[in-house]
Amino acid sequence: MPSSLTRRDVLRSGLSASAFPLLPASLRRAQGMLAAFPESASPAIAPRERLLFDFGWKFFQGNGADPARDLGFGMGQGDFSKSGDFEFASAKFDDSNWRPLNLPHDWAVELPFVHDDEQQSHGYKPLGRRYPETSIGWYRRAFEIPQEDAGRRISVLFDGAFRDALVFLNGYFIGRNDNGYAPFVFDLTDFLNYGGKNYLVVRMDASFGDGWFYEGAGIYRHVWLIKTDPLHLGNWETYVRPALKGNSATLSLGTIVQNQSRESENCLVKWQILDATGKVVASAESRPQSTAADGTSTFTAIANVSEPALWSSETPTLYSALVTVESGGKPRDTERITFGIRDIKWDADKGFFLNGERVELKGTCNHQDHAGVGAALPDRLQAFRLAVLKEMGSNAVRTSHNMPTPEWVEACDRLGMMMMCETRQMSSHPEALAQLEVMVKRYRNSPSIVLWSMGNEEWVMMPQPQGVRVIDAMIARTHELDPTRLCTAAVNQSFQTRFPEQLDVMGYNYNLPVIDDWHKAHPQMPGVGTETASTVSTRGIYSTDKLRNWVSAYDLNHTSWSELAEQWWKFYAAREWLSGGFAWTGFDYRGEPTPYGWPSINSQFGIVDTCGFPKDNFFYYKAWWGSRPLLHLFPHWNWSGREGELISVWVHSNLDSVELFLNGQSLGSQKIQPFTHLEWSVKYEPGVLEARGTKDGKLVLVEKRETTGKPESIRLTADRTEINADGEDVAIVKVEALDAQGRPIPTADYPIKFKLSGDGALIGVGNGDPNCQESDKQPQRSLFNGLAQVIVQSTQTPGRISVEAYTEQRPGPKLPATAVTITTKKVDLRPSVA
Repeated sequence: MPSSLTRRDVLRSGLSASAFPLLPASLRRAQGMLAAFPESASPAIAPRERLLFDFGWKFFQGNGADPARDLGFGMGQGDFSKSGDFEFASAKFDDSNWRPLNLPHDWAVELPFVHDDEQQSHGYKPLGRRYPETSIGWYRRAFEIPQEDAGRRISVLFDGAFRDALVFLNGYFIGRNDNGYAPFVFDLTDFLNYGGKNYLVVRMDASFGDGWFYEGAGIYRHVWLIKTDPLHLGNWETYVRPALKGNSATLSLGTIVQNQSRESENCLVKWQILDATGKVVASAESRPQSTAADGTSTFTAIANVSEPALWSSETPTLYSALVTVESGGKPRDTERITFGIRDIKWDADKGFFLNGERVELKGTCNHQDHAGVGAALPDRLQAFRLAVLKEMGSNAVRTSHNMPTPEWVEACDRLGMMMMCETRQMSSHPEALAQLEVMVKRYRNSPSIVLWSMGNEEWVMMPQPQGVRVIDAMIARTHELDPTRLCTAAVNQSFQTRFPEQLDVMGYNYNLPVIDDWHKAHPQMPGVGTETASTVSTRGIYSTDKLRNWVSAYDLNHTSWSELAEQWWKFYAAREWLSGGFAWTGFDYRGEPTPYGWPSINSQFGIVDTCGFPKDNFFYYKAWWGSRPLLHLFPHWNWSGREGELISVWVHSNLDSVELFLNGQSLGSQKIQPFTHLEWSVKYEPGVLEARGTKDGKLVLVEKRETTGKPESIRLTADRTEINADGEDVAIVKVEALDAQGRPIPTADYPIKFKLSGDGALIGVGNGDPNCQESDKQPQRSLFNGLAQVIVQSTQTPGRISVEAYTEQRPGPKLPATAVTITTKKVDLRPSVA
């Protein structure tokens, strides 16, 4: 890119004319840009403000077919004929009947289920052109801009909204966005009322989708108000490219400065590199140059870090770059970029290497929804989900099949989870390339990302001549923006065409019989399992029942195109040249119900269910992906009425041998072969089923399954009993029924009611049942095979949240109420719009 560009050049390149970076959540925990670091390490800061714009919105359900029920929008054809004429975005409009809410928000999860096969893949929710009364949502926010902000550039940034957005401010139309995953920015400067009230309105239309899975509806990611000097750093234009050599790292630094003033500016850019403690470990300065009015300039520099602490899955050390543009010796704008120093290599013979060591990618593919909240996940829930996967021994995730939310990427950076980052559209038309460019620019500094994916299973395009041209254009543009990473695509057919030969890393989706021959014919290309497994199972179910849409949780069931967990991992583990793979999927997800349709409303591919409760295959992966001794015995031992019948008993373990006992009597010992499981057929009798695992001749682990009694109480367990009183943090509460001895009942399935009091709100419930059509938002949920989940969120008032659970006499047993208390502690709030 040339060192100086005009505004037209910027627009042609797909870059935003407004330039506002996104700072990692891990470094936004206190007021001000530099609060996370020692004062001695902090340079003077230019007047940039990045304000969270999530609180205090109002919502109205519109109508896509009847303008009278859609604020009169589209009543004629003259809506856009005059600027400033949209009354719903002005002080004249009365929104007193609109529903107050905070963002992120997904209204699709609030809608009822509809038995409509056209809606199957999206989770049977009434969205689309045939459902105009539930496919439009309006958001409105009043806010003030002080008079002293006049002269600054002020913009609104949406991290993502589903799907088609029209944005209005103070009666004026500001802009539109027509995809559900890429962020979008609008410059508000010329349309603001300085020193008074402003009215921002967003009309969201979820009539069209981007994928074939549940995608939600509404402003389901964060919104930000950004204020900068007219001379400022470009939007996602700053990069830090580390290169390791011996005991030091050379950092190639670059950024673009945008000048939105009326005069040219002589300026330079300075970088300070800070380690995890806030200590300055390197610095650099660009050459000064003049940036034309309404133009941009590119600045570069080099810095060196001695004996860097390397980012890895085990030690995810992060550095920061404080990047400042100065003019006339004064700082005009500053941003903080988080990055990691690490080295990656893809080898056609030996697989994937991180920091010089071969690492198998033990990954999962995941969509972005969760029980209770749909696509609108609080930030804490991202870390919760990653912790579930890490507990299984996973070290990688694939963002299926779209640009991920920033908080998912940031959580991977902080927790040491590698990522294959995937764009939504495999295409080279301007909109698709713009989405790809934003994804790469926004996340190219994230050390967790080790591979870019150009898309998934484009079976129409891949065998056609257009496929080669498209993928070549996408890869070339990606390499321009990020020369440090390779590109792949998820290929499930067309293996004999030229399409997969264009990739940097071959991405295999399923098709185990094809892989060896393809590698033999293309020995110079590295390979990875971009999508594998697609094993199906229902948590806590041990006999497939097609009438109830249940699938056995034994590793016995898969689709026609896929493999069992044991099959695919044994295959990949035996081939050093394969870099590992990504199982479909880590979590069950809404929509695409497989292997059954209605009344199933979510998939059953997950290794854990939609709440994150493990299925039994979770422990297969934990045995062979994890580093600690493991012994998992299943099924449960509550089989009343089946006395004397044979029950299949399985064990997942990485020990040497396991001996099984029933009521103290040995049923035999078996040796464990790598990447397999053990089985016994046991005549059922109530009591205690026990597995004893040995390693090197010593008893290491004992696991029991006991026949439980009738329910006597409820147990509530919060993942944390203290959370931040910031209006954002959440606690995830596990709900169980216990017998008289305090043992969880694995077959409990009756309704539990909840009552919440104190300084918080219930924002979602779930139970992992793929066929459950109970409300995700009401304060009640049936247990499914002994478990349910409640998600509660703090307010900004420190205090306590009490979650009480109880049952009524019918349809389940009458159990005494029980409660768990969660303390909400005072913290510094993220800067936000008042």
